[in-house]
Amino acid sequence: QVQLVESGGGLVQPGGSLRLSCTASGIIIFSIYHMGWYRQAPGKQRELVARINSGGSTNYEDSVKGRFTISRDNAKNTVYLQMDSLKPEDTAVYYCNAILRDTSTDYWGQGTLVTVST
Repeated sequence: QVQLVESGGGLVQPGGSLRLSCTASGIIIFSIYHMGWYRQAPGKQRELVARINSGGSTNYEDSVKGRFTISRDNAKNTVYLQMDSLKPEDTAVYYCNAILRDTSTDYWGQGTLVTVST
């Protein structure tokens, strides 16, 4: 059974940084999964924040470009989201997503709350 477990969320002041981690279990070959971070703010739809595909290519939502960096460590079955220069509008529950390459099979983590506030 595939499980994704996020960690690293919390309360941070505007301008601060956080690093989120998502570790997968139950996946035999992590490297063939496209990995993504999504977020959902109160009253809003879930949106894609950043994605890194199985080949290492990345893409970002426009509002986080230059501030967030997604990376992966296939040896550790882990994907990271480094978030710098955080803004109050980044406040949301952040979810990890894994999509098996060339299929529609995907998995979600339980989410981790990020709150950017004074």
